[in-house]
Amino acid sequence: MDEILTRNFCIIAHVDHGKTTLSDRLLEHTNTVEQRVLTDQHLDAMDLEKERGITIKSHPVTMHYRAKDGRTYKLNLMDTPGHVDFSYEVSRSLAACEGAVLLIDAAQGVEAQTVANAHLATGQNLKVIPVINKIDLPSANLDLCLQQLEDILFIPHDEAILASGKSGIGIQDILEAVVTRIPPPRWRDHKGTRALVFDSLYDSYRGVITYARVFSGALRAGDGMTLMSTGQKAEIKEVGIFTPKMVKIDMLGEGDVGYVVSNIKDTSDIKIGDTITLTRQPATEMLPGYKEVRPMVFCGLYPLESNDYEKLKAALGRLRLNDAAFQYQSESSIALGFGFRCGFLGLLHMEIIQERIRREHDVEIISTYPSVVYHVKAHGLPEIDVDNPVLLPDPGTIEYIAEPTIRASILIPNTSMGDILSLIMEKRGVIDHTDTLDANRVMLTAILPLNEILVDFNDRLKSVTHGYGSMDYELGEYKADDLVKMDILINGEPVDAFSSIVHRSKAEGKGRELCEKLAEIIPPQMFRVAIQAAIGGKIIARENVREMRKDVTAKCYGGDITRKRKLLEKQKEGKKKMKQIGKVSIPPDAFIQVLKN
Repeated sequence: MDEILTRNFCIIAHVDHGKTTLSDRLLEHTNTVEQRVLTDQHLDAMDLEKERGITIKSHPVTMHYRAKDGRTYKLNLMDTPGHVDFSYEVSRSLAACEGAVLLIDAAQGVEAQTVANAHLATGQNLKVIPVINKIDLPSANLDLCLQQLEDILFIPHDEAILASGKSGIGIQDILEAVVTRIPPPRWRDHKGTRALVFDSLYDSYRGVITYARVFSGALRAGDGMTLMSTGQKAEIKEVGIFTPKMVKIDMLGEGDVGYVVSNIKDTSDIKIGDTITLTRQPATEMLPGYKEVRPMVFCGLYPLESNDYEKLKAALGRLRLNDAAFQYQSESSIALGFGFRCGFLGLLHMEIIQERIRREHDVEIISTYPSVVYHVKAHGLPEIDVDNPVLLPDPGTIEYIAEPTIRASILIPNTSMGDILSLIMEKRGVIDHTDTLDANRVMLTAILPLNEILVDFNDRLKSVTHGYGSMDYELGEYKADDLVKMDILINGEPVDAFSSIVHRSKAEGKGRELCEKLAEIIPPQMFRVAIQAAIGGKIIARENVREMRKDVTAKCYGGDITRKRKLLEKQKEGKKKMKQIGKVSIPPDAFIQVLKN
């Protein structure tokens, strides 16, 4: 097929605006998937995606469509995630396309992530086709959506297509807009062969399978290929396209999106954003690729059974291949043994990775409390990055600790304004400015410490706004604040797994909460054990673990009471001596229960 008749596009939108359902209708309308095998959310292949009703990975698929002009076009579609934690997946898909279909929910209007995705697309000079989806809902407000399209996104309202992914309204119009508005593949005139690596996965039978978009030249089985960033050479064993299953073909030509199977077996040899070229006639310059992504949230992952360490290491290596935003390195803990320090884009990203390790690789893991990267300056030393409280220098030598902040765009109903302002103040945030979008909704721009939004901010935002609030954020600058390291001491010994960096104003409350939780979970000991939260040498909270007490006077019934007292004193002396030399063994269950909470 002539590459002039190829169109590469993706579907972008806020969470739950109907991207995957619309892609189902496109597959159905172009007869790419037979009706008898088509399922709801057909491109969501992972069990986790189907269970949670969200897209985690972008999914490529090739369709053929006969347009009104009588010509048959090849359409390469990418269904992308909507959640802010997976925006890196969206940017990778956009780099492999020339256009984007931007979905807006007719009932919800323009949301925070809609704005972010639209900016991502226009920033890469892609043609954006606005689609108002779910127009058959009783609560649909088309006039408001068209107004917001112009006021917030600066897109003329007459470019919008009205559609419904559920009932199939407007599908033909979307396909016609794709072939007429989106330009043919770009950068075809380059002399050498160049293909962009936008994803990859590991297959236990075939090794590393690379997902690539060919910009110029062609890739065939038997060709020698070179990865331009590392100079790694390999032989191409097979090429193919997604329909959405992998289908082997003879050649991937200009504008094609498909997969490449080579004799590369090591997951670390493939880098997302790399350029593939032919070894015999290499290209002179690489494709732009992607900017390096930096993890924002860190936690320790440890195997529940210590002999599963190698299994966990292999699992992390394979997940890293498939997810360039995920990073890890080895570390060890006195309490938990050998494990890995892992970096993620956000809390949902962390949750998904942990669940995939358990399900796909059958490794039970413990994770430590999530933290962020702090900039720490000690007297007479250069500034260092610290992502683990254990690595902090001596508190007496620290000049300052700076924490990362985020610039959050929070879309909320007017009625929730007071509650949201209280929540932002509680999380040590400040409002930068407020924009009124329409009669019912406002957009707040707030500066918040990243550490404060890690655990429960999004849940509470949804709760306070009854599900109507949404948030998008980008990393801001680092700001120094009154941050301290809080240790948890058990019988006077610090336990590194429970150490954390907190703001001084919140340390006492958090310390008391953790001590109470541990006192409930740790089983009774032979002597009274103190659980303390401490900042430096100052104790800020304390609880006691219950002590076992044997009734030593059980057989002393009747007679002189001094015998009973003597036995009790002897027991008391024994417990005092035990307290000096005794060790408290914390069961693994206690770590799991506390760290889960």
